[in-house]
Amino acid sequence: MEKWTLGYGGMLTALGVGGFVATGAEHKTALIPAGVGVVALGLGALARHEGARRVALGAAALVGVLGVAGGARGLGKLPALLSGEEVARPAAVVEQSAMAGLSAVYLGLCVAKLLRK
Repeated sequence: MEKWTLGYGGMLTALGVGGFVATGAEHKTALIPAGVGVVALGLGALARHEGARRVALGAAALVGVLGVAGGARGLGKLPALLSGEEVARPAAVVEQSAMAGLSAVYLGLCVAKLLRK
C-alpha cells in the first residue's frame, strides 16, 4: 500500500504545482493539493519501515479523507462548469474536483485493502 500512497502523493503534488503554474503563479491556494501530496509522500516513505507501516498508512488514509472533504466544494460546482455555465474561479473548481477524485480513489483502495485482511 505504500506504493499506492507514494503514487497518490506524487499525483497530488503534480496537480498542485501544475495548477499553480496554469493560473499564472498568482493564486497560492492552488498549491494546497501539493501540500497534501507532500504529506502523503512523507507518509508513504515512512510506511516503508516495518515498525511504522501501520501508523503511517492509517495517517495516509486520513489524508485521503481530508482530500475528499477539501475537494468536495469543487465537485458541487463541476456540473455547472461542464454544462458551460459561468462559475467563479473555474481553475479552482477543476483542481478541487481532481483532488477529491484522486483522494476518493485512494481512499477506496485503502478500504479495499482493509477489507481483504
